[in-house]
Amino acid sequence: MEYKLKRITPAGIPEAASKAELYRYLNDPEEAESICRDILAVDPTNQAALRVLGLSITDQFIGIGMDRYRQAEETFRKLTDRYERAYYLGLLYERRAKAQLHSGQPPHTLLPLFDRALAQFDEAQQISPPGNDDAILRWNRCIRLLETLKQRIEEDMAALNSKGTPSISA
Repeated sequence: MEYKLKRITPAGIPEAASKAELYRYLNDPEEAESICRDILAVDPTNQAALRVLGLSITDQFIGIGMDRYRQAEETFRKLTDRYERAYYLGLLYERRAKAQLHSGQPPHTLLPLFDRALAQFDEAQQISPPGNDDAILRWNRCIRLLETLKQRIEEDMAALNSKGTPSISA
């Protein structure tokens, strides 16, 4: 038997796209990613597949160097709608920061990622379609996380200060 990928038909793309979204909702991002790659092999500019592919990759982030951050970024940059590109890049930076936070990265190191996410959400809000407040919702979530991080950073600093500076003996 020959182990070789098979191509789906153009007529099968809408059903495949539905399945990709379903697998994401079922918390099976690897399956969703595979389906999106099948769609993109036939239609490389399929916007729905690019969105779900990028999200599926970010669903797999665990906060380490092996996260495919650059791959997700390249995928979202292929989105042709300016609003969607800004919004999904914001999600990418937010999800990367959250994954790194959950993996134990020091909170103060995550501030640049949150700043990038906020900048993207701000850009998306400026050009969002009427009635679409998604960028505001994401902005607010990031601000709430930053408030929590600020508190943790202050607590860590207070704990360090209360222990005093260790003396160095020669």
